[in-house]
Amino acid sequence: MNYLKDQQRRTAYDTRNAQIDKDAVSRIICDRFIAHPAYQQAETVMWYIHCRSEVRTVPALLHELATGKRIVVPYCTKDEQGQNKLGLWRLEDFAELVQGMWGILEPPRQRWGEAGKEIAPEQLDLIMVPGVGFDRDGGRLGNGAGYYDRLLMGVRADAVLSGVCYESQLFEQIAMEPHDVAMDTVMTEKTIYNGKGRKFSS
Repeated sequence: MNYLKDQQRRTAYDTRNAQIDKDAVSRIICDRFIAHPAYQQAETVMWYIHCRSEVRTVPALLHELATGKRIVVPYCTKDEQGQNKLGLWRLEDFAELVQGMWGILEPPRQRWGEAGKEIAPEQLDLIMVPGVGFDRDGGRLGNGAGYYDRLLMGVRADAVLSGVCYESQLFEQIAMEPHDVAMDTVMTEKTIYNGKGRKFSS
């Protein structure tokens, strides 16, 4: 299984890097995410801040911050056992962020856990989930560090999990393991695929 996942991961990195017109294609995907009923109805939405060749979220995120939507962004940290985990930060202004691990923007370390800014996973209504690759049933392939899997296992059962990717990142079937969490929807520049969600993961 791990060999197959590593193979898929290498292929997906190559196709994601090779995606042309990333800015324009990302704009279509983010517009689709914002227009979706789950987004319109959500009180608290988690966006990710893109890095490297991921779907580019920052321009749309800046626009949405100006609308007053309650937006949360993740940052990489550790739990009490030293396991990788995502902290959740209520973002109100991009000026709050600094460059952190892997050059990704995050809240400054001295503010982690700050009252009123730190958000519990149970408060999320909709989560935008990045990935290296996806399939049309909601299967997701991450970077392999487990950050998102651990977060997604702790959110409410009715929170909507929405993978975003370029159409070129889709596989016929992602190699899923028991700890992997499937998406409710997968959004690309072409369409929205309805995934099997967490029922598929169990």
